[in-house]
Formats: sequence, C-alpha cells, structure tokens
Amino acid sequence: WEPGTASGYHMLNYGHLIGEVIRRITGLRLGEFFAAHLAGPLGADFYIGLPPSEFHRVANVVPLPAAESAPMQLDPNSVAFKTWTNPTTPLESSWTEGWRRADIGAANGHGNARSLARLQSAVACGGEVDGVRLLSPKTIDRIFEVQSDAVDLVMGIHLRMGIGYGILPMSQVLPLLPKGRLCSWGGAGGSLVINDVDRRLTFAYVMNKM
Repeated sequence: WEPGTASGYHMLNYGHLIGEVIRRITGLRLGEFFAAHLAGPLGADFYIGLPPSEFHRVANVVPLPAAESAPMQLDPNSVAFKTWTNPTTPLESSWTEGWRRADIGAANGHGNARSLARLQSAVACGGEVDGVRLLSPKTIDRIFEVQSDAVDLVMGIHLRMGIGYGILPMSQVLPLLPKGRLCSWGGAGGSLVINDVDRRLTFAYVMNKM
C-alpha cells in the first residue's frame, strides 16, 4: 500500500518508535520525558511507566468472558491477521509489575479520565493550558490533514485518519457529532478521548472492564 491510501491499526509499535526518537534527542526515556514536560507542568495524574508507590491505586483490567471473546476468522495472509497474531498479548499481562513499570507508550499509560482530558485539552485549547504551551496552532492544524479515508486494514471499519488522530465524525465511529474540527482516538474496551478544537472542549472516558 502506498502512503495515504490506507490505515492499519498499529497495536504496540508506535509508542516504541516515538520513545526511541525522544531518547536519542533528550537522553530521557519516554516516561521520564512525559513526566517532566507534559504531566508535570500540567499537574496531570498520568504515568507512562508507573512507580511502585502508585500500584495500590490501579484497577486491574477485567477481560471479557471467554464466550464473548471468540477469535475472529481472518485470512492468514491479511494485514489484520498478521497484526492481531504478532504476537497476542493476554490482558492479564497488565496486572504484572513488569507491565506497569515499562515504557509502552501505545498501551500502558496509567491515569484516569480527568488526567487524560487535562493532557489532551492542549489540542482543543490552541496548544496552551493554564499558561503551559505544548503545541503551536500550526501543529494542531496539521492534525486535520487527511492521510487516509478508507476501511482500516486491521480494524475492518471505515476510518478517516489525520496526523496522530482519527478525524470526526466518521460514519462507523461516533457518527452523531457536530460538524467542526474534531479529532479522537480510543482504546480497548471503549476508552475514548475527543478534542473539539472549534469549541475548545475535550471529553475523555476510561474504564477497566472490557
């Protein structure tokens, strides 16, 4: 596939790629950089790489009952099959100390909806939150440059992808939204963040039960 022709949900790899760029430029691990330059200045109760002192606050992920999580029938040569089976990660892995302390930028952030909305509100509010500037308006504009507008090769649903976010509304994902510059992303089980740039509004929802 040529760039700009399709999207493919990336699972766990993207956070590692970004984390390595950050490490090589700053000398800091992703979680260290995140704490020093984003969560810390914004007072956001969110971690990438959770310290043991915070373990007691974590609500473990609750997997679906086996009867409700039957494997999908996929073409072994498809992008979807190769993504979902390369390799599979049991949800129970998230209960372990190794998972909680690791830098897995795409998957093991620990926080709550309030902290997620606080961090993401930089997008909705022109790049600045309470005097802390994280993004330029030009960078925010780039989010809405459409990269693909087609059925995602992994998810199997039509996604309209910008840079770093899905662009809303989408016919199969949150279609009942107002018009304007809205971007979003979600996670397993239904977690979700929506940034409405025109209305300067961020909404976040998180849960632990799949």
